[in-house]
Amino acid sequence: MTQDASHDATHQPYGTPEVPRVAVRGEARLEVDPEIARIGITVSARGTDRRTALEDLTRRNTAVLDLIKSYGDPVEKLETGAFSITPELTRHGRGERIRAYHGRVHITAELNDFTALGELTTRLADLELTQLDGPWWALRPTSPAHGQARRQAVLEAVQRAREYAEALGARLAALVELADLGAENATPFPAPSGGMRTMAFSAAEDAGPPPLDLEPQRQTVYAQVNARFTMTPPQL
Repeated sequence: MTQDASHDATHQPYGTPEVPRVAVRGEARLEVDPEIARIGITVSARGTDRRTALEDLTRRNTAVLDLIKSYGDPVEKLETGAFSITPELTRHGRGERIRAYHGRVHITAELNDFTALGELTTRLADLELTQLDGPWWALRPTSPAHGQARRQAVLEAVQRAREYAEALGARLAALVELADLGAENATPFPAPSGGMRTMAFSAAEDAGPPPLDLEPQRQTVYAQVNARFTMTPPQL
């Protein structure tokens, strides 16, 4: 076969008898330890007038932020989300009156030290009218685990194609196409399966709780590729 004929066969969708193709999928699935954990904190306040509720909320929010910041480098990210002051209405006679005001601030914190995380969660939960959600375990988008899974998927595709070719008495000749199907489908912050439950505590309920012993939830990293190869004519 001439070089031009081989080149034309390579670009045929299904190959030719002289230059057949083999198409395979390579997959990889890794179980790895998480690198970061995120917790959600909701700070609440209630007052008979708007100013009192707002002042209490501001004070408690500052206490939470100061406590989280005191942990330094283990805290990779600290963000304030939604803030609200909502009137609670009560009906008297023909009109409506405001009975109280409810205030809430939502905060998220991301930590890379899980020992510090266990201590921080109990200290936060011990604060007045503070609710915790999480932790949600995750890998960083730049984690080496993603690249490792992709490499394993490619190696599996090559090995699978080689086995098909050898079963026909042929050998692989060239790679025609390698298509990434979405190397990993694990989300940065998965649903809180296996995480601790939502907790709401008041400082009067328990003085000095011990740190939580948290067991990080292992993360699953997936990779998939489609690969097409040309091979030598089979020995049928």
